[in-house]
Amino acid sequence: MNLLVELLVEELPPKALKKLGDAFANLLAEHLRSQGLASAESVVTPFATPRRLAAHITQINTKAPDKVVQQKLMPVSVGLDDTGSAKPALVKKLQALGLGVLDVASLRRAMDGKVEVLFYDRLLPGVTLTDGLQQALDAAIANLPIPKVMSYPLASDSELPGWSSVKFVRPAHGLVALHGSAVVPVRVLGLRAGNTTQGHRFEARTSPVVIQEADHYEQTLQDDGAVIASFAKRRAEMVRQLECAAAKVGQGACVIQDDDFLDEVTALVERPNVLVCQFDPQFLKVPQECLILTMKANQKYFPLPDAKGQLTHHFLVVSNITPADPSAVISGNERVVRPRLSDAQFFFDQDCKKTLESRVASLSKVVYHNKLGTQGERMARVVAIAEGIVTLLHKPLLLESVKTAARLAKTDLLTDMVGEFPELQGIMGGYYARHDGLGEDIACAIEDHYKPRFAGDSLPRNDTGIVVALADKLETLVGMFGIGNLPTGEKDPFALRRHALGVIRLMIEKNLPLNLSDLISVACAAFAKSASQTGWRCDESGAVSAFVHDRLSGYLREQGYSVHEVDAVLSLCPQYLSEVPKRLAAVRAFSALPEAPALAAANKRIGNILKKADVVAFAQVNQALLTEPAEIALYDAILFITPRAQVQLVAGDYTASLQTLSALQKAVDAFFDSVMVNAEAPDLRSNRLGLLKTLHQAMNQVADLARLA
Repeated sequence: MNLLVELLVEELPPKALKKLGDAFANLLAEHLRSQGLASAESVVTPFATPRRLAAHITQINTKAPDKVVQQKLMPVSVGLDDTGSAKPALVKKLQALGLGVLDVASLRRAMDGKVEVLFYDRLLPGVTLTDGLQQALDAAIANLPIPKVMSYPLASDSELPGWSSVKFVRPAHGLVALHGSAVVPVRVLGLRAGNTTQGHRFEARTSPVVIQEADHYEQTLQDDGAVIASFAKRRAEMVRQLECAAAKVGQGACVIQDDDFLDEVTALVERPNVLVCQFDPQFLKVPQECLILTMKANQKYFPLPDAKGQLTHHFLVVSNITPADPSAVISGNERVVRPRLSDAQFFFDQDCKKTLESRVASLSKVVYHNKLGTQGERMARVVAIAEGIVTLLHKPLLLESVKTAARLAKTDLLTDMVGEFPELQGIMGGYYARHDGLGEDIACAIEDHYKPRFAGDSLPRNDTGIVVALADKLETLVGMFGIGNLPTGEKDPFALRRHALGVIRLMIEKNLPLNLSDLISVACAAFAKSASQTGWRCDESGAVSAFVHDRLSGYLREQGYSVHEVDAVLSLCPQYLSEVPKRLAAVRAFSALPEAPALAAANKRIGNILKKADVVAFAQVNQALLTEPAEIALYDAILFITPRAQVQLVAGDYTASLQTLSALQKAVDAFFDSVMVNAEAPDLRSNRLGLLKTLHQAMNQVADLARLA
């Protein structure tokens, strides 16, 4: 038979509901399986609404199968004397296990390796569903990913009324536990299991809703309780209604795709009813990002842009009630949204009264970090780093626009709009820059300098924005590493991983001919000139570079490159990140060559020989000391092949360079087949090590080929 468990609670946190529902169902099933009450074939169906967490699990036994437990005791020689009687050690062991004095004949002897050992086999009865479900419920509730726990007193009609209190995500008011049609008598959070629950507060057909059978739960709750219990089905129904409503509006209107927001609104309603509303078109003069964020963040409304992406004056409301005449609900929401949009308009109008340039001086009054000074000092560092990047790029014509954009990039932090909606920082700066007449180039740079804000985000649209974005991220990385504010496995409060990934994407995807070490040096120089930071230390150990390369490794694997390919390239710590994709392509092409396995193995062998050599090898060869035909042939091959490969390497044609070097394979194999590297004569040995060092250096300039072995 199948099992249904439901926990009825007060309104759950909407951003955590889906995760809580899945965790509740999966934890229950996991613990039931571990006890033998559920099987691997049992199907788990989670349910989650604003006021309930539930799970339906198939193929649940009323009692778990009995199982034989083998208890290893001790070696026979330790437990039994020569007559076969129990020694004190065995008696003590049995007593410790609560077995008392057993007949020695009931113990089983078996070989454990080379030693004969005593075992005690006993039959453990399977756990009953009542006991097993009780344990599973307790464990599931204890391990739920609850964002914040509440402590609340138990209800007067609970089993432990009065001053007793419990802790849970929200106060719980009901528990359903059905195995088929039978109630499983479990207790949790002061509640006793039954077969009744509550439906929709206003539209339920009956109250309470009686669940007659575990398999009828979802349908009964929908028919009698007016609740769609499945989170996924409720979301799908809401999306369907949203799309239909948008189509009725016309103008090519469409719902903004935002999965997290859809999940959040799904968690706010038990049965969605989408309604079309509108606001005064005059508000469309306000930047649409402000209106969208106002409607989504404050009211949980769905704004409707048209086919061109421009916001319309229509929006969608997901109501939790379905009245015959929805006009009151529509007018109520339209009335509520007006003051919100009026606030946004007021903030925008007030902000436009002051230029961004007039706000620069006020940045020195805002603390950025107690060890790194104010936002004004931070801005000065970003300007200095941006100037250094322009110099490295050899693009002097960019200098003035870069300095202007970098100086004004953070000024929108002082505006009323960004104070109300921090998510709009950068975006509002772009609008205010246009209003100030600074031009599209600088406006786009200010708007884009935070990019990429998240995985998959677009990059800055122009060169000015690229330079300022790179400078901003380098300032954060070098600053935070300089004061020891490093990310841990769980915490990264300053988003240093995201900043490192931003640096990587900018350098690779924009093909910037910049050296990472040079960039870090420019950033360190900017900090060295800043007087007020306390405790900052220059990154002398290369920690920032190592951190960026570590993030680069993960980024490349996500792009589909293998671990061996990535390790081969990054083991050389390339500083021109824009060249890394070409190096990886070259390694992949090299790996497909028939000579590749032998050359990779030979490189690994050469590396081991050089490490174990009793002298330090230098890439120098005395031709007069080459005596064996194979080493002479290898030396001639190196002289003939490596210059061509080097020319291709310098030209950036890494694929051709490695393919040219692959012609060395036969000479390398012949060398190892017939030449003793560690010759007895010191001069011969040193010369042959020098030959291998020369070969090793030539072969491993694109990547460490030994990593492919």
